[in-house]
Amino acid sequence: MKLVRSFSICVVIMGWAVSGLSSAVDAADQPLNVLFIAIDDLRPELGCYGIEEAQSPSLDAFAETAVRFNNHFVQVPTCGASRYSLLTGRSPLRSGVTSSNSALYQGEAKLSDVSQPGAQSMPELFRRSGYQTVCIGKISHTADGRVYEYNGKGDGRDEVPLAWDKLATPLGAWKRGWGVFFAYPNGVHREDGQGHQDLMDFTATKDTDLPDGLMAQSAIEFLQKQRDADAPFFLGLGFFKPHLPFVAPKQDWDAFENSEIEIAKDQQKPETAYWHRSGEFYRYDAPFEKQHPLSTDAQRDVRRGYLACVRYVDRQVGKVLDALQQNGLADNTVVVVWGDHGWHLGDQQIWGKHSPLERALRSVLMIRVPAVSKPGLVSDALVETLDVYPTLIDVCDPSFQQTDKPLDGKSLTGLLRGETDSVRDASLSYWNNAISVRTLDHRLIAKNVGGEYRSIELYPTGNEVLGTNLADEQPGKVKEMLEMIERESNLR
Repeated sequence: MKLVRSFSICVVIMGWAVSGLSSAVDAADQPLNVLFIAIDDLRPELGCYGIEEAQSPSLDAFAETAVRFNNHFVQVPTCGASRYSLLTGRSPLRSGVTSSNSALYQGEAKLSDVSQPGAQSMPELFRRSGYQTVCIGKISHTADGRVYEYNGKGDGRDEVPLAWDKLATPLGAWKRGWGVFFAYPNGVHREDGQGHQDLMDFTATKDTDLPDGLMAQSAIEFLQKQRDADAPFFLGLGFFKPHLPFVAPKQDWDAFENSEIEIAKDQQKPETAYWHRSGEFYRYDAPFEKQHPLSTDAQRDVRRGYLACVRYVDRQVGKVLDALQQNGLADNTVVVVWGDHGWHLGDQQIWGKHSPLERALRSVLMIRVPAVSKPGLVSDALVETLDVYPTLIDVCDPSFQQTDKPLDGKSLTGLLRGETDSVRDASLSYWNNAISVRTLDHRLIAKNVGGEYRSIELYPTGNEVLGTNLADEQPGKVKEMLEMIERESNLR
């Protein structure tokens, strides 16, 4: 569906909104660019999401120009599988990808390196519409879009075939993709064979001493070249932090020196079938005793480390958005900021993702569409990562719109305009054989074992504490939500 774009003068908000009638008219005659910003492991730990101790002025300011979604849930609480859903627009119900980080390039759901009648991925669709498609950082699962294992073995082929005109991740002193992903300063990284396993490192002095700073710099250089470009662009910019290890410049750690860092409100290990021992987190060498549960002081240090990494990434996002404005591109560029899943910061004594619980599934989503989205709007609608792909097709109206497989999400255009307040009654997520269904007031989790639902758990939403499983007390609600899973499954 092609959208009719308004030519009215828009109010300038924080210097990033439409600057006036003339520029809006000129921009309306051109295809919309896309700047898609992915931030790894970013749960809604931002000021604009109500986290007072967070220092995220750039993303907070962006939220005032965009639509912020309070109830955005990912399809799978792990990097690769979540990004598979994003890029292909396919529900795990259809693809079977409920945990695999390598599904894009191996297994039954992998993408073909031979062109199909329809696009197999979102960037491929825009590429086939004449867009220049560029990947900087982690948009799929691998750190630079090339297929290599953590230890460097692999053939380096494109992880998302036929999608990108250019894979442009700067590798710096780390020399290879997973090196920049697990980076410490000075070319050191977790997978270099030297035993580097520090949980936190805040010794760098400059932003460009670390990969995210280099990626922001590369993105800015790309945007500078687009001022007079003939073709529209689709830039995928995937920042690594706050993914483990927690590494950022010293200034970002020091910024919280006088802050009262709160620990998670839910400190109890829950009676749930879906708890895990945070293996990814505990593999690192920590400056405190690694125990279950962590001491209060240790928890504060870890949460401070996470917040410091968020602050670092926030500054990089701010630089890129400033460059978009300074190069005259903001009025004609859709900007999406997306977190690939949530993260337990000690909630329920978990440190990490990899659970079908609320904390691992809820993440950041903010979208700004020039002359379409309502600046500063906050939506409580249930939305999913699957919705990003059809929304971008809807608002950008690319010339090529045939997809290899049907898209399972819904366009959020009505929400962006403020014309509607919901697109679905429930959001579905998956983790291995678990299905997690979220309504506005409850979350139900169940294991699908041979077509039967087992280990059923029901929790009210809207508070910080997981609480008691209400499945036995509310059989009617359980029945209703299980039926909702079946209904949603039949619709997709």
